Amino acid sequence: MKEILMILALQLIYVPTFTLRTIMLVKGYTLNASFLGFVEAAVYVFGLSLVFSGDQNFISMLVYALGFGLGILIGSKIEQELAIGYTSIQVNTLQKNEELISQLRFEGYGVTVFEGHGRDSIRYKMEILTKRNQEEGLFELIEEYEPQAFIISYEPRKFQGGFLLKAMKKRRRKRKKLKENATL
Repeated sequence: MKEILMILALQLIYVPTFTLRTIMLVKGYTLNASFLGFVEAAVYVFGLSLVFSGDQNFISMLVYALGFGLGILIGSKIEQELAIGYTSIQVNTLQKNEELISQLRFEGYGVTVFEGHGRDSIRYKMEILTKRNQEEGLFELIEEYEPQAFIISYEPRKFQGGFLLKAMKKRRRKRKKLKENATL
């Protein structure tokens, strides 16, 4: 029984590590990815040696597979919580909502507004780049000012220059100050 629990525990370490290593590699964090690769390989070899040592019973193999499935769930949840990287948001509206644009800029988001021609009328598109862990708050802010907006979110792989980095630092300091004032 101890061996079965060890196999399950190793899978619950191995698979989330594998998930995070893959994400780190895709996002260009190669040093982090190589460290996670080392941990992943060590856990994998140790786990397999437990499964295939001695009597290879069906329960050990089943627990190994079950741990793999559960590990995927855990790894995905960890990645969602970490929200590594950036996201680019496109907001399409019928009117140029100056109040929304002003509020986004006040909150420290870089906003670029484009005017385009839709099938029936002029449309407005805003492009906003932010950290992934701030995406949900950004969606809520947009929906507060523009409930009918069509919003698209995607992850850019690379970017350089622009307003974003200074604005994010400023926004972080501002939020920290607001939290400090709220606790007083």
